Amino acid sequence: MTKSPLFGILLALIGTLILTPDALLMRLSGMEGFQMAGWRGLFMGSMMVLAWLVLSQNRLADMARLRTGSGVLIILAQVFNSTLFCLGIANAPAAVVLMGVAAVPIFSALLSRFVTKEVTSAATWATIFAVMIGIGVAVMGGGHGASTLDWRLLAGAGFGLGVAFVLALNFVTLRAQPDLPILLAIGIGAWIAGALGWIITGPGQMMQGAVWAMAVTGLLVLPLSFFLLSLSARHTLAANVSLIMLLETVLGPFWVWLGVGEMPTLAMLVGGAIVVISLGLYLIHLRRQSTRPLA
Repeated sequence: MTKSPLFGILLALIGTLILTPDALLMRLSGMEGFQMAGWRGLFMGSMMVLAWLVLSQNRLADMARLRTGSGVLIILAQVFNSTLFCLGIANAPAAVVLMGVAAVPIFSALLSRFVTKEVTSAATWATIFAVMIGIGVAVMGGGHGASTLDWRLLAGAGFGLGVAFVLALNFVTLRAQPDLPILLAIGIGAWIAGALGWIITGPGQMMQGAVWAMAVTGLLVLPLSFFLLSLSARHTLAANVSLIMLLETVLGPFWVWLGVGEMPTLAMLVGGAIVVISLGLYLIHLRRQSTRPLA
């Protein structure tokens, strides 16, 4: 039985809403970046590998595919994704980091040019320009003084853009190699990031902070949202999923504000609005192009 495209949109909406408290839980943990990466990697990696053990129909073939260049690339992308996001949230306002992460569709379009030889359209370049303006407004105007470059904000934007790049690399690689075992690859990548976090932090410091917050996000929030978002892409357009995921850029900082009182500055709100509106228009444009009948 074929499900309505609305089913996929509903799955993406639920998955995104489950994901939005992630930054708040990271703040509530009170941990440093590598410490969070250690716990998140341990919890999330264990859940992903356990799910793979339950769902895989050919484990030997999955492990063989993982030893290919594409498999290694997915694992490394997850290592950098987990580590950079934790470092960003630990060292910069959540609003700025999530603004950078929202640029995933842009990096996906650019990387697709090299993987599938697609031409980068004028709409993509215009959106890149608008997104960079939005992030620049947030960084330049988000410090303590007018037009003052806050290096903490700049680092947060950089970490967010780094996460967006490796996520896009992940998506483009998986589109090109659909047989790769996603659960196993991301689980191993999370484990490696977690092991690095434990080594750098040191076992003696790992128990400091609220471990329960990392357990909630690593065992529930991330695996459940990941599963629903991945499933939604089978029932609706990828542009629809990306458009709905922009809710995290809006709601993530909102939960952090309510939970720990980290209120975004006016410049961050203006910059965030520029980023979200620009990406929203771009994704709507992509969706219309993908549903346009061929001549």
